[in-house]
Amino acid sequence: MIFSSLEFVCVFLPITFLLYCILPSIKLRNGLLIAASLLFYAYGEPVFVSLMIFSALFNYFMARGIAGKKKKLLLVITLIVNFAMLGVFKYAMFFVDSMNGLFHLNISCPQIDLPIGISFFTFQVVSYVVDVYRGKVEVQKSFPKLLLYISFFPQLIAGPIVRYTDISKALDERSMNIENAAFGLRRFICGLAKKVLIANTMGSVADAIFAAQIDTVNVLGAWIGAIAYLMQIYYDFSGYSDMAIGLGRMFGFEFRENFQYPYGAASIQEFWKRWHISLSGWFKEYVYIPLGGNRKGKFRSAMNRMCVFLLTGLWHGANWTFVLWGIYHGLFLLLEEYVPFVKKLPKWLNHVYTMVVVCVGFVMFRADTVIDGFSYIGQMFTGFFNSPAAIALVCQQMTPYFIVMFLAAVIGMAPIRFLANRIRKQEENSALLTGKWKWMQKGLFTMAFLLLVWCMVRLSGSTYNPFIYFRF
Repeated sequence: MIFSSLEFVCVFLPITFLLYCILPSIKLRNGLLIAASLLFYAYGEPVFVSLMIFSALFNYFMARGIAGKKKKLLLVITLIVNFAMLGVFKYAMFFVDSMNGLFHLNISCPQIDLPIGISFFTFQVVSYVVDVYRGKVEVQKSFPKLLLYISFFPQLIAGPIVRYTDISKALDERSMNIENAAFGLRRFICGLAKKVLIANTMGSVADAIFAAQIDTVNVLGAWIGAIAYLMQIYYDFSGYSDMAIGLGRMFGFEFRENFQYPYGAASIQEFWKRWHISLSGWFKEYVYIPLGGNRKGKFRSAMNRMCVFLLTGLWHGANWTFVLWGIYHGLFLLLEEYVPFVKKLPKWLNHVYTMVVVCVGFVMFRADTVIDGFSYIGQMFTGFFNSPAAIALVCQQMTPYFIVMFLAAVIGMAPIRFLANRIRKQEENSALLTGKWKWMQKGLFTMAFLLLVWCMVRLSGSTYNPFIYFRF
C-alpha cells in the first residue's frame, strides 16, 4: 500500500521538500530523493524495492556494456530480461488462465502479486537502454543517478513515462527558486483536486452503477455510469500526471505534458495525440517505427498500427477486456484512415462520434470480464425500460454534490483555450506576480490554497482510494 494522500500531503512531501531545500549540493539532494523514493515505494510492500533496485542495477551494467562492444547481443539479452520480468509478474496468471480455458487444461499457477508501477519503470528503463544502443544518449556512469531516474517518486507508480533524454541534464545540474516551487505546488494541488474532488465523486457513481444487477440498469442509468467513468478515468489519471509534473518542477525537473484536453478531440487519431502522450509516444518510438511505420505500404502500416494498439491494450492489464479495448481503438483508427467520409463530417458531429467511441470503449476497459462489458454496452443502446429498481438506481446517484462536480468536470475538460494557454505561458516564463496578468495569478494561487483546504477536509473523512493507474 502506498502512502495515503493525507499522509503524503501532510507528512512525506513537506519533510522531503524541507530537507531538499536545506541540503547544499546536488549530490546530497540526489541522495535524499533516492532515499525518499525508495521509502515511498517500500511503504507497505518492501519486498518489491529489491525488484526495482535489481532492475536498475541490471540495466545499468547492461547499458554500459551496450555502449562498448557486442551491442546487439547485449541489447537483445537486456530486452528479454526486462520483458520477461514484466511478463512473469503481470501476465503469468493471465496466460495460464487463458490456456486453461482455451484448451480445457488444469495448469496451476501460484498467486503472484503485481508490483505497483512495474509497467512504468520497465518502459522507462527500456527506453534508456535502447537510446544508449542507438547513440541518442550517453551512457550514465553513475548508478545513483540512473537509480534516481528510474525510482523518482513523483512519477514512479503511475507516470508519465519519462524519457532519459528529458532529465539527463537535470540529474547533474538543476536549480530551484521560489517561482518554480510556487508554480509546481499549484500544479500539484490542481492535480490533487482533480483526484479528490472530481475523480472520486465520479468513481462512486460509476462503481454503484457498474456493480448493480444488469437488469436494473436501463439506458439512462447505463449512460450515466459510462459517462461518470469517462470523467473518472480522465480526472484520475490526468490528476496524477499534474501532481507528478508539479512535484517534478518543485524539485527542479521538467516533465513533458501527458494530457492535452483529449476530450476536445474530433477524431480517435486526435484523441491519441492528446491522451497519455508519454505512452503513445513510447509505442510510436520503440514499436511502430521499428516495425516499419508507414514506410512499407498501406497494408503493412495498418498491421503495424493494430500491433501497437493490441500491445497498448495488453500493457494496461492482464485481461481480455484490455486487449479488446486496444483492438477496438486500433480498428477505429483504421476506419478514419481508410474510409474518406469519416473525415468529411461536420466538426461537431466528429466530436460527438469521437466521444461516443471513447465512452463505449472505456466501458469494456472498466468491465471485469468481456461478457460483463458487452452486457453493459447492450444496456446503453437497448435498455429502454423504467422499472422501479432502474429509476431508483438513477435517482440515488443524482445527488447535488455529484451534479456540481459533474458540471465542474465538463468545464474542466475543455477550458477556454486562450486563457489556459496564457496561464501556461506565464508559468513557463516564471512570471509569478508581474505584468498585467498578475491579478489572475493572485487569484489562481488563492484558489489553489482553498482547493487544498477543501481536499484536506475531504481526505480526512474518506477511506483510501488509490489512483486507477496504480494497478498498471
